Amino acid sequence: MRTIIMLLLLQGIPLLAQEHSQDVFLKQDYEYFIDFFTSSEKATHKNSLNYIDTNWSESFEILAVETLYFLNNTATSFKLLNILKKKTKKHYGYDFNLWYEYIWSKTPTYHPTYYAFKSILHHSIDRKFSTYFTGRADQSTIRLDEVRWGGVIQDGIPPLRNPRMIPNSNAKYLKDTDIVFGISINGDTRAYPKRILAWHEMFTDSVGGIPVAGVYCTLCGTVILYKTEKNGVQYRLGTSGFLYRSNKLMYDQKTQSLWNTLWGKPVIGPLVGKGIELEYLSVVTTTWGAWKKLHPETTVLSINTGHKRNYNEGIAYKEYFSTDDLMFTVPKTDKRLKNKQEILAIRLPLETNDNYAISSKFLQKNKMYSNTINNKKFTVFTDKSGAHRVYFTQNHQFTSYNSASEATDIGGNTWKLYENKLENIKTKEILERFPTHNAFWFGYKAAFPEVTLIK
Repeated sequence: MRTIIMLLLLQGIPLLAQEHSQDVFLKQDYEYFIDFFTSSEKATHKNSLNYIDTNWSESFEILAVETLYFLNNTATSFKLLNILKKKTKKHYGYDFNLWYEYIWSKTPTYHPTYYAFKSILHHSIDRKFSTYFTGRADQSTIRLDEVRWGGVIQDGIPPLRNPRMIPNSNAKYLKDTDIVFGISINGDTRAYPKRILAWHEMFTDSVGGIPVAGVYCTLCGTVILYKTEKNGVQYRLGTSGFLYRSNKLMYDQKTQSLWNTLWGKPVIGPLVGKGIELEYLSVVTTTWGAWKKLHPETTVLSINTGHKRNYNEGIAYKEYFSTDDLMFTVPKTDKRLKNKQEILAIRLPLETNDNYAISSKFLQKNKMYSNTINNKKFTVFTDKSGAHRVYFTQNHQFTSYNSASEATDIGGNTWKLYENKLENIKTKEILERFPTHNAFWFGYKAAFPEVTLIK
């Protein structure tokens, strides 16, 4: 049998046995595509091309596209591309984004054995990849043809595990204008510079006694802070190497299930359907100067991460951030905002499907903005650095804000903004913080197509 399939079987991964009742060595349609990688024989390639051409079905489209993406044989690639063009009447050449957009514009047509194909195809990149898809055709809530390899192996963008934090005064490498992601949990206040986190895209730690994962999807401009314990189970998360709608997919080490970063829940694997959805906390995107002024006690991520990277400001993903172009396409873009225009995400996933994306530009012009979600009033305060803090403000109406740390209500009462609360200085009444995060418009819209945009 073909080399990769035999290797998988020897490793105890009974791909075909799990997904089919047929004999394990009975050749399946997708295996004719795999032949292009496991054999260098021209006769084998010719036989596979003839089979694909003669037995073509719509379910072959994604197999052909993903085969072409990785195929390194020019002659075979050209012939397979001609079959794809002839059958689909589409002439996209090697523009894979266009091929994906074409496939995604239709109802999924792939066969359940596509999971086996995906597993075998990516196994040669990283053995762990095969686990993501093997035998999981009935353990998925998303379209598998929208799951794309991001170009790295599992944890190839290395998460920072329990990273070293240093006092504010020791962070000599930072300028006041550098962008940081600020968090505060139970009095434990920390800053994670974008210039470092962009190279690692995730940190896991215990902050204020709470186990958390800070997940940075650089492609969709999102930093989300998740509590990694749910119902007594601690999930150890990492970077899978795959994307869904240009949004990084996480994995958990125990089950190797894939998790959607923006949804905070598993989407492929044995954890699907278990009612698991991680709670997220607030992250403030601000400048180092503004953050340390508000929080002199803050600690900050050390530049000595144990990895060798160019951690200068603006280096990581410099070209990507400098244009509005996407690296990986999504099924549909919404031109009401530019792709990478920043929005503030307002949602209560455990309470309602209502969902708002508020343009950061709109909020910078409206330093105080109030609305309701699920009959709960909230107010967004945007400071001079462009940072947004949101609180459940109930029946309170605010009339002024000093663009820093104090606001005044209609009764003339002064309120102090904290990272976990809004407090009336006189009465000590406390209003709860609304957990929020920023994102690029295109990525958030792709994850939540029904979102309401406020701009």
